[in-house]
Amino acid sequence: MRSPLPTPSLSLFKHRPWFRVLFRWRGSVVPAVLPRSLICAGFGLFITYLYQAGFSVSFSSLGNIVPSIVLGLLLVFRTNTAYERFWEGRKLWGQLVNTNRNLARQIWVAVQENTASDCDAKVHHLHLLVAFARAMKHHLRCEPLDEKFAAVVSTEEFAKLQTMQHPPLEIAFWIADYLQASFNQGRLNAYQLTTLHHQVDTLVDVLGGCERILKTPIPLAYVIHLKQLLLLYCLALPFQMVSVLEWWTAIAVGIISFAVFGIEQIGIEIENPFGHDPNDLPLDSICDTMQRNIEDLITLKPDNCRWHEPDAATTTSSAPV
Repeated sequence: MRSPLPTPSLSLFKHRPWFRVLFRWRGSVVPAVLPRSLICAGFGLFITYLYQAGFSVSFSSLGNIVPSIVLGLLLVFRTNTAYERFWEGRKLWGQLVNTNRNLARQIWVAVQENTASDCDAKVHHLHLLVAFARAMKHHLRCEPLDEKFAAVVSTEEFAKLQTMQHPPLEIAFWIADYLQASFNQGRLNAYQLTTLHHQVDTLVDVLGGCERILKTPIPLAYVIHLKQLLLLYCLALPFQMVSVLEWWTAIAVGIISFAVFGIEQIGIEIENPFGHDPNDLPLDSICDTMQRNIEDLITLKPDNCRWHEPDAATTTSSAPV
């Protein structure tokens, strides 16, 4: 008897200790932002030293160089655009999971089995649905196919896919070709074939949507301009604060620069949701979930089997005494 399958998705909704999350290093933007914040704080300390030495470095009018409302709107637009890309990627992978389940269920139920080889072919092409998801994951990450992928395809298919520039499309072709062959052999009718082909088209559409996110980054001119404004804003802070805060200027500049650089870094972290970072989509877990769904489906016996394996009791009773 199989052990209960784990449900990793439920862990996302478990209670997280507030202070443990507050001081968590992995998954935060602190490693990327801290060096810049320290540079700005050091610049603030330098300006404070000049002020204490008698130099006239206090210019409160510099606060109008980069108005806070302008910088705020730019940062909000940056993070909203990045999160929109992240959420669209999640919706596309959710659509992939649903389409994968529907296509697997329809193939398992609709395609008739006349021989044992027909059943083997169905099982193999259900595994190809998992292979499509795993190949799509590797394609989006620009990395080679791994051992988990090799476990759901044949040795010949794995060798062929390693020579292909776009393995997911090749797998989609194999699935569509199997459906067409099943129709030509009379194991599918025209309506079923049309429906199943539409599901395969949806898989390819999802792939194209993810490629659109991957290959359409935030415009470079916008990214450059935002970085320039952020740096100008943070370097202007000491001149505005030094006359009031004096030696506290460096700390205040460091905190404020940490906040604004952190907001920008969050947008950078999530604008490409297909990588390996803690803030990226859990693509490995999603692929594992699809494979478990397929394995569960294969344990069910469809009613369209026209062949029967020899019954153990019958074989025993018919054996010579």
